[in-house]
Amino acid sequence: MINLLQLTGFDWDDGNTNKNWTKHRVDYKECEEIFNDNFLFILPDNVHSQKENRYHALGKTNHNRFLFISFTVRNNKIRIISARDMNKKERKIYEQR
Repeated sequence: MINLLQLTGFDWDDGNTNKNWTKHRVDYKECEEIFNDNFLFILPDNVHSQKENRYHALGKTNHNRFLFISFTVRNNKIRIISARDMNKKERKIYEQR
């Protein structure tokens, strides 16, 4: 598993920043906010981890928006792959921890 305290920030790809906004109306700043959530829940994404380790994060923004984020770590930075609102099942997992 990863240690978020060892990471130095975020590495943004313009394509993903725009894609997340266009498809799901999730701003890149909202994505960053969930990594400060005290109840952040991170799971390995074994299905998509063939070339690099990928993860799923369930967390809440500063405005109480519940987000599901797929990400990887490159050069000690979080690189968001996709972001969207949690579905009912994911929110239940987040809230029951």
